[in-house]
Amino acid sequence: MKKNQSRTKKTKKMKKNFLAARMNILFFAVFLLFSALILRLGVLQIVNGEDFTRQLERTEEVVVNASVPRGKIFDRNGKVIVDNRPVNAITYTKTQQTSQEEMMDVATKLADMIELEPDKVTERDIQDYWIRENKKRADAKITDEERALYDEGELSQSDYDKLIRDRITENELNEITDQEMQILAVFRQMQTGYNLSPQIIKNENVTDEEFATVSEQLGSLPGVNTTVDWEREYPYGDTLRSVLGSVRSIPEDKIEYYLARDYARNDRVGTSYLELQYEDVLQGQKSKVRTITDKAGNVIDSQLIQQGERGKDLVLSIDIELQQALEKVVEDELRRLKQDYGRNLMDRLFLVMMDPNTGELLAMAGKQYIETEDGPEIQDYNIGTFTSAYEAGSSIKGATVLSGYQDGVISPGAYLRDETIRFPGTEPKSSWYGTLPNPISDLYALERSSNGYMFKIAIAMAGATYVPDQPIDIGPNAFTKMRNYYGQFGLGVETGIDLPGESVGYQTNNPLDLIPGKLLDLSIGQFDTYTPMQMVQYVSTIINGGNRLAPTTVKEIRQPSSDNETLGPLVKAMKPRVLNKLDNSPGELKQVKDGFYLSFNGAQGTGRDFIGNGYEAGGKTGTAEVVYFGPKYDELYRSKGLMPPETTNSTIVGFAPFDQPEVAFSVMAPWVYPNDGSTALREDVNENVGTAALDVYFDIREKRMKEGGADQDQQVEVTAEEAEEGQ
Repeated sequence: MKKNQSRTKKTKKMKKNFLAARMNILFFAVFLLFSALILRLGVLQIVNGEDFTRQLERTEEVVVNASVPRGKIFDRNGKVIVDNRPVNAITYTKTQQTSQEEMMDVATKLADMIELEPDKVTERDIQDYWIRENKKRADAKITDEERALYDEGELSQSDYDKLIRDRITENELNEITDQEMQILAVFRQMQTGYNLSPQIIKNENVTDEEFATVSEQLGSLPGVNTTVDWEREYPYGDTLRSVLGSVRSIPEDKIEYYLARDYARNDRVGTSYLELQYEDVLQGQKSKVRTITDKAGNVIDSQLIQQGERGKDLVLSIDIELQQALEKVVEDELRRLKQDYGRNLMDRLFLVMMDPNTGELLAMAGKQYIETEDGPEIQDYNIGTFTSAYEAGSSIKGATVLSGYQDGVISPGAYLRDETIRFPGTEPKSSWYGTLPNPISDLYALERSSNGYMFKIAIAMAGATYVPDQPIDIGPNAFTKMRNYYGQFGLGVETGIDLPGESVGYQTNNPLDLIPGKLLDLSIGQFDTYTPMQMVQYVSTIINGGNRLAPTTVKEIRQPSSDNETLGPLVKAMKPRVLNKLDNSPGELKQVKDGFYLSFNGAQGTGRDFIGNGYEAGGKTGTAEVVYFGPKYDELYRSKGLMPPETTNSTIVGFAPFDQPEVAFSVMAPWVYPNDGSTALREDVNENVGTAALDVYFDIREKRMKEGGADQDQQVEVTAEEAEEGQ
């Protein structure tokens, strides 16, 4: 019995010791686990804490939409003709967490401080604003059935919203006050930009009072700031204004194009001519900032990683002093001509001057007579020198003669009979002075401006034989053939000018018009139409040795200078672009050039007004009898069922000095007087403008020689090292 009790006690003691040992092991295990947990937490917080913090942050590079000035535009002599002028501006920057309600609150306050035209506010903007301000009335426009479809997911949110917008009445939209339209105009501008990128709310005509008021209230206008912006400035006023182009907000139809090229919606871009053509050069480089935000979108840190820089500068081939003087020549002549009763159709006049050896345009002047409510005005129409085309008349006869040489139907010095051409069913065609008893040479034909000589060339090129009063068989190929020859000179084709919107002129391919008589008209410049730019390219091609050079307005591209005033380092020097070379020998080109000399200097020359002006010039005059289809055609004739009248274009192409031409020019004076048989209004407008233009050119040239001993072009002359780097 005692033995059993002793065994029982021993067993209990062993169990107790075992349990105690297990408890110790358990406590030790718990201790180890807690130690490991504490160690792990320490590692997470101390060692890896920064890494996990960074995972909760967001880092991104944001292009700051702070306005960067565009590149400047200089003339060939280093004079600034397009600059940037600082102006006051008001901007707004939103963040990722900015709500629509917060933006509307800021817009409401800001609208009380500034005036902003609501011209950009769309009907959709007004509808959305009405819905936001009239939620109960907007919801009431949805039927129970439509709401049920929406709740069940069978009607999308966009369709739901569209139903409301379609049912808003005009009277309901008219409830919006002028003040609310101001708020809406501000709100719309605030919405256009990206997060963290300043967007311009107003930068035009910001008054000192507006700028000061907003600056004082910035504390109550989160996201709003006052800064300095820029706008284009034109030191020479309207001179060359249309060619320089415009800078405006991105057009609606171009938004996607520019957004794909990292522009912001409210950026300004070049929208026409030089500013548009060289947008990539003139547009500055915006600042780029790296920002760090937390999950809520709050900016933790930001760092500038790319400094903004204004755009590169353009150096034009245009001589702004010459441009100003020639624009005055054109304007004065147009104004004088319009004083004569009977010139009701004439409303424009053009003059282009170019370096025939490089293709560089020295001046391109065009003026238009506009009748406004306040009376008549003479307006800039420089772009008309390459965007509008007219029948040029005899000025193109040099191309006809050279085409005849190329085609092998005549050779230099060839004699042809200058007779009246008679086809059955067609009015007789002859030279302006009638007929001559003896055959004449190509030189005499150019000197006296023979039509008959050109007719004979055209007939021969068509592969036909002329017999008086007998029909000849030609087809459309004869027109194609002659136009192809003319195209080598730049007539009826693109000149390659570095500006958008160029016209190639009008060429009909209607079979009813492609008849023998019209082929003769084509050969003397009274069928197809040509631009003043094509005309100056044509004469330059003949006198420079047969190279058709693309007219260029830009001479160089340069980096901004350190002083922001003078010309900076060269980026690129534009080389002359040869588009094609004439298939004429040097002797053939010289023959036509000599004919151009006789036209201005010969005893029977049609351009003798150039004699005695202190320089030897050559060229060719032209007079085209045309039917009027100008801007007044619909108003005065078509709408009344009347046939348009016949009128006359006066043209000329020329060059000087004759031996070594350094300048070529063309003049185009459309619809200058009626072709009614009267001589009262007939005068040589072409020679008036042409002689005045060369006088101006050589006067400026002589003045500069006296002042500086050399042409001022030396101021922007490209050194050999710069040219090598620029290319």
